[in-house]
This record gives sequence, C-alpha cells and structure tokens, in this order.
Amino acid sequence: MTKDNINFILNNELVSVQNIETNTTVLNYLRNDKKLTGTKEGCASGDCGACTAVIGEIKNNKIQYKSINTCITFLYSLNAKHLITVESLEKQNLHPVQNSMIDKDGSQCGFCTPGIIMSMYGMYVNNVKPTNHNIDKFLSGNLCRCTGYLPIKKSIKDMYKYKKNIIETKKIFNQLKKIKKNDILISKNKSKFFIHYKLKSLLKDLNKTSDYYLLTGGTDLSLEVTKKRKNLNNIFYLGSNEELKYIRVKNNNIHIGAATTINEIIPVLEKYYPTFAKMFERYGSEQIRNTASLGGNIGSASPIGDSLPVLMSLNSKIITIGKIKKIIYFDDFFIDYRKTKLAKNELVKEIIIPIYKKNTLKCYKISKRIDDDISSIFMSINARVENNTIKFIKIVSGGMASTPKIAKLTQDYLINKEFTFDKIEKAKKIIKKDFNPLDDVRASKEYRTKISQNLLERFFNEENNIKSSVY
Repeated sequence: MTKDNINFILNNELVSVQNIETNTTVLNYLRNDKKLTGTKEGCASGDCGACTAVIGEIKNNKIQYKSINTCITFLYSLNAKHLITVESLEKQNLHPVQNSMIDKDGSQCGFCTPGIIMSMYGMYVNNVKPTNHNIDKFLSGNLCRCTGYLPIKKSIKDMYKYKKNIIETKKIFNQLKKIKKNDILISKNKSKFFIHYKLKSLLKDLNKTSDYYLLTGGTDLSLEVTKKRKNLNNIFYLGSNEELKYIRVKNNNIHIGAATTINEIIPVLEKYYPTFAKMFERYGSEQIRNTASLGGNIGSASPIGDSLPVLMSLNSKIITIGKIKKIIYFDDFFIDYRKTKLAKNELVKEIIIPIYKKNTLKCYKISKRIDDDISSIFMSINARVENNTIKFIKIVSGGMASTPKIAKLTQDYLINKEFTFDKIEKAKKIIKKDFNPLDDVRASKEYRTKISQNLLERFFNEENNIKSSVY
C-alpha cells in the first residue's frame, strides 16, 4: 500500500510530514517550519558545512549514523530515519564535543560552529579515532574563516576525555523499527516525490511518467533548486531502494548497486584498488561521500566526474534496466556533453568493475585545492608492465573533452614498447593529439595539455621510484 506521508524522528520527536513542497530541503524545513535555526546556510551547495546535521538509519539491525549537508538534502528522503541537529546535543549538560570546543577556544564568530560540532558528533557517535588523517577526512567539508582550524583540531583530539552523554539508542531504534517501509507518493502543487523500496514498483511508476528526475544523494541535482531556483517535478528517490544498494565480489568482479553510497564502496575498493579508494577522499567531503552514489555520478555524465575515467580505464560495465535489461561498456556509454545511452524510462542498476590482479592503477586528480574541489584535469592509468615491457595500458582523462576520453593514440604507441623514459617522452608528444581541451574558469587549454603530458612522466617516475618535480 502506497503512503502519502513520511515519518522520521527529529532529535527525539516522531514527526509526520505530507503537506510541504516536494523541493523543500532539510535545511529550509528545519529553519522555517521547525524554527531550529542552529543549522546555518552558508553556501547552499554542500561546500561549506555550516548546515551539517547527522542522520541515522537501521542497517544490520542497528542504527548507523552519518553526517550530511542539509542544504542539499531533500526533506522527503528522511523517511524512516533519525535526524539529529545541534539543538539536541545540549540537554541538561553540554555534549563532550561542545565542552571540548569551549575549553580549546574552537569557536569565534560562531556561524560555522554548529556544523563543525555536528561533524565532530558524527565522529564521536561512530567512535572514530581522532588521528590527524581522520580529523582532516571528517572536517574537510567544514570551512571556518576565524580560527585557523588548530583549536578545532585540538578540540577533536580531546573530545573523548569528557564524560560521555547517554544516547537513548534503544528507544530511537524501536521507534524507527515501527515505521513501515511502504512505497510513498507525495503530491503537492502538481509536483510529486516518489519513494520505492523495490525495483518492480519503481519501474512501474517510472514507465507511467514522462518527465522526471532520479535522486540519490542530490549532491548535483539539488543545486538545480538551491542555485538555479528551479522546481523539479516528479522526483524519484532511489536512496531507499534495497535492490539498488549492495556490494558483491564474485567471479573476479566487483558488483555495485547504483544507489550505493561512496563511503559504503570505499572499504571494498581499498582492498582491490587502494588508489581508487584514496581518490574518493578528494572527490568530496565526508558529508558528500555519505550520500552521493556511484550511479548518480555516472548518470550526471559530467566530463569532470572523477570516478568516470577510473571506471572506464578498468573496462567497467553498466547494467541498465527499463523495458529490457542491457549491458553497456563504459567506453560506449557517454555520447556527448552530459548525454548517455540511457533511454527514456531507463536507469542504471549496477556497475561491474573487473579486478586486475597484476595491473597497476593510478588516479591523478589535479585541482586548485586538495580537498572537496572540482578537477581541472583527471587522469586514470591502468597498466601492466612485464619484463620492462608495457603489455597493457589504458589511459582515460576527464576535463579534456565533452566526455571522459581515452588517449587512444598514446595507448597504441605505448603498447608492447619498452617502459623507458625515452618512450614516455615520445608519448608526451603524441598525447597532445589525443585531446583538444577547452579554456574555462578552472584551467586553460595550454595548462591542461601540459599537465596531461606531465602525468605520463609522473606515472613513469612513480613506477620506477624516481623523485620528480614536473608535477
């Protein structure tokens, strides 16, 4: 039976929502409808972290919590979840993360502080060890113009020293368990928001709808609302669909459901492709990785989508579903700027990544800042060198054309060649013919061309343990 409302827990209150605009973000709901103004709007694009809150949902028979950007999260995606805002932390006593921030002078103007507190809480509730690496990882999505970050880092390192607050997880767990996961259809002013928990009902409604948007994390799509002020009709939320969220390793392949979030994928990639996993730490902040999906990154078909060149270099495949099931190789999937071979009423179901046990995979992201930035150029190289001879090589770049593009001329030259500096120097001249990049705000054509050449040399130097300054 399809419901016409959502139910979730806001801090400690069970909430039912059904008569609010379908394009409403969690941030606007909190501030405008619930008057919970501790959560701030800084950028409205998921970049600054001022709007950070924490959500929990039942997985493997326990509540798993993670931080999110409320400014780009749609309200109706909260069904059967627990939303925690900064207001809930101070009850009779301050929470340890708040005490630590006060004692270490981690706040000045205070605007960014609630978001930082909630990112700290996301670490605290998951008992994340406060190493420098983990602090940088969890705080990369929170900007502060006042403190210089050092007092904040000290606060995080000390937050476990304070007396722990009791979290009433059993009560919350029981309340969440009672929320039925029926399909949901919210209608408001000719706009609709669909939530399906199974593929069969999703495809049935999708086939009856001519104009629609597919949503998982909304890290790209929601900007159409927050930045361009568009109204999105017929939103299909995939983030709760159980048949689109999985990771399986079988027959020397990694099978990933299209709605699986990046942070759920990283532990598996760390085992087989650690450089791919490491790249995702620069792909976006912790809040972004907690909600963004691999299928969403593929479906947006951005020529600077960081995962796309890597997947293409690994000869990955996509399984699509609609009227029929299709298998499409990544090499053939992208046909023009933000255009793919997906037909109408068709969606990506699964990504299949082959496991190359004898190959080397390199992921090179070049951007103006290290964390949470869009690439000026991205290059992925999948290669196998045996007896100093290149037996296999695939080079794919993003940001060099209207789609992720293979450096075919360069590959054809290098295959079965000796892996020497002289051959790489010749390949650097050839790769200029593979790409004809544009000038834009991120980089000039000349810069992109030069970097693509330098990355070939970087690959050679890294494989031969040679220190270099060309990059």
